[in-house]
Amino acid sequence: MKGYKAEITYTSTELSARDKIKLKDMTNAISLDEAVTDDTPLVICPDIWAELAIHNDNAKDKDYKKYVIICADGNKFQTGSESFWSAFMSIVEELVECGEANDFEIEIYRKPSKNYSGKSFLTCSLV
Repeated sequence: MKGYKAEITYTSTELSARDKIKLKDMTNAISLDEAVTDDTPLVICPDIWAELAIHNDNAKDKDYKKYVIICADGNKFQTGSESFWSAFMSIVEELVECGEANDFEIEIYRKPSKNYSGKSFLTCSLV
């Protein structure tokens, strides 16, 4: 697509060329923003995760970040939620420090925003 570029800026593991292409193609990724509602959390088992820098000439904000998680079952999820990514990476960093970053599950859910009445944000916890 002309005017669109996705670049991997961080990944949880070394990737083959095929894996890089799969991560950057978000057309088959499930949006966490749509999959997780106020009443419906989601439990996933992350296998590979990455941060992408996106440049899109057709978007309102031309440069932004997307976060992609490929699960052990093959499902791929994406979001632009900074609150989710911060909570997720905090969990990952602590698990890595303890040598336990393989085969874990997280629950992704929405929390009411204290700053914006009637709004919520994505976050997660270790299961």
